Amino acid sequence: MVGLGETNEPGKILPDAWDYKGRPAIQARSGGWTSAAMILVVELNERLTTLGIGVNLVTYLTGTMHLGNAAAANAVTNFMGTSFMLCLLGGFIADTFLGRYRTIAIFTAVQAAGVTILTISTAAPELRPPACADAASGDCGNEASAVQMGVLYLALYLTALGTGGLKSSVSGIGSDQFDEADREEKHQMMMFFHWFFFFISLGSLLAVTVLVYIQDNMGRKWGYGLCAAAIVVGLVVFLSGTRWYRFKKLVGSPLTQIAAVSVAAWRKRGLELPSDPSMLYDIDGISGAQGEEKGSKKRNGKQRLPHTKQFRFLDHAAIIVSSTTEESKWQLSTLTDVEEVKIVIRMLPIWATTIIFWTVYAQMSTFSVAQATTMDRRIGPSFQIPPGSLTAFFVGSILLTIAFYDRIIVPITRRFTGHPHGLTPLRRIGVGLVLSVLAMAAAALTEIKRLKVAQSSPLAVEKGATVPLSVFFLVPQFFLVGAGEAFTYVGQLDFFLRECPKGMKTMSTGLFLSTLSLGFFVSSVLVTIVHKVTGEGGHGAWLTDDLNRGKLYNFYWLLAVLSLVNFGVYLVSAWWYVPKEGQQAAAAAAEVESMVGVELTEAEACSHP
Repeated sequence: MVGLGETNEPGKILPDAWDYKGRPAIQARSGGWTSAAMILVVELNERLTTLGIGVNLVTYLTGTMHLGNAAAANAVTNFMGTSFMLCLLGGFIADTFLGRYRTIAIFTAVQAAGVTILTISTAAPELRPPACADAASGDCGNEASAVQMGVLYLALYLTALGTGGLKSSVSGIGSDQFDEADREEKHQMMMFFHWFFFFISLGSLLAVTVLVYIQDNMGRKWGYGLCAAAIVVGLVVFLSGTRWYRFKKLVGSPLTQIAAVSVAAWRKRGLELPSDPSMLYDIDGISGAQGEEKGSKKRNGKQRLPHTKQFRFLDHAAIIVSSTTEESKWQLSTLTDVEEVKIVIRMLPIWATTIIFWTVYAQMSTFSVAQATTMDRRIGPSFQIPPGSLTAFFVGSILLTIAFYDRIIVPITRRFTGHPHGLTPLRRIGVGLVLSVLAMAAAALTEIKRLKVAQSSPLAVEKGATVPLSVFFLVPQFFLVGAGEAFTYVGQLDFFLRECPKGMKTMSTGLFLSTLSLGFFVSSVLVTIVHKVTGEGGHGAWLTDDLNRGKLYNFYWLLAVLSLVNFGVYLVSAWWYVPKEGQQAAAAAAEVESMVGVELTEAEACSHP
């Protein structure tokens, strides 16, 4: 993509898309399902790789690297949290510097390098501590050395960096392959997102079944080796589609806009705001010739937003200090830019109250998997379910819930709510939060039952002993969290896409994924605090290395209570929140009312001598 050029090839020319040589893209010879299919392959392989590592990592850290349960759980949640948090960095780089195509290509290669190092670390004996001399007695010697853990963490965080860059752009470049102005292609784009979610679910299902089975029965080097091969294949397929892709120009990161508005408002915090908002700088100019001249210089395709009275401090960014000197965006912002930032600020309470759901979600790949390792996992005389494969019930629950919602819940609720999707995004999120409370209550009750069976068993005194209780008792907590994700995930994504300003759509995915990231980090913080407060061992410890001697159920009860309190805060936040259309309508009505009030005042003044 070296620049814009002309083309004499026949066919409809797309005004906002270019081919790999920088020429205007021809609709019939670029984009569409041919290129979208290759993008779906790279997302499938990314999900297969990332989840194939994360879902079963806790058993590798405890069983091979000899970390305690709490330390292993934190390592997993920090890895997963970093993967999602780096999506913000990846999105910023893609929007500002590299573009989506180059970002995906570079960061997929980084992820491939990380998974390759991980494979080597599991295959080389020097990079693993000696195996346990007596697993039953807990005689495992020392934990992994600093060098061994350093190589492991290098591999994991290179993988996380690659995941963040890839995941931030893959859905965006997929949607770029369809022209929204074309009715048929717009319909195809909607179908693309359905297939996108299907491929994510398919990759997840393969990871928690096939890959986990290979890791537990054939060895980690084979399981992680397949992950490395999968992401390399994904990269090759993605690059092979280069000549068919449609490329869009860089639009700049909305994070820069937020920072610019904040800096400009802070610099002019001492200035008095005009009583009439129309005197502030905007894309359509202000009253007066000088204002209109400045306003005409900045129209980047945005639609003017009406002024709102909330967060008026930010209005300082739109105060014109000099009508003769050209000011940068860090000194002067349009009122529309300011209003877009205000919209994002209004969304933050909803954003914050969804974080705790993903803290609950994190337990499905940490302590719930640790529980499974202690329970009877036999099916038939010889087959044992790998502990990490319990997540298959989680993925299955998501798919069943989505089908149940679309076929049954939507037609019923549509009659009462009038919403085309049955429930509004905020209501869907609320249902997911309720299910997370129920999931943690179910997990606590199951752990109480598991401990009672363990204490009545003569083998309970042995560390790592199998409790004579079927692992299928864990299914309710996996099922409830999976159903909760089906509601919360779709609700969040719909909310952020619908409510984010048009100029900040690229940030909506980053906002959503940051709640997943922070949920994992909150889990790490809670585990650390609980571990220090209750102790690492002894009678009162909650999170012991030997779950049969701990009180994991108290940790689940803690999460249930926190989730319930969070749900209460969420209800208040959802009640307070006014959708974007409502804010704009209210602001427009207030502006009209103000104008009418001024006209009435002038009329009254004229009617008196």
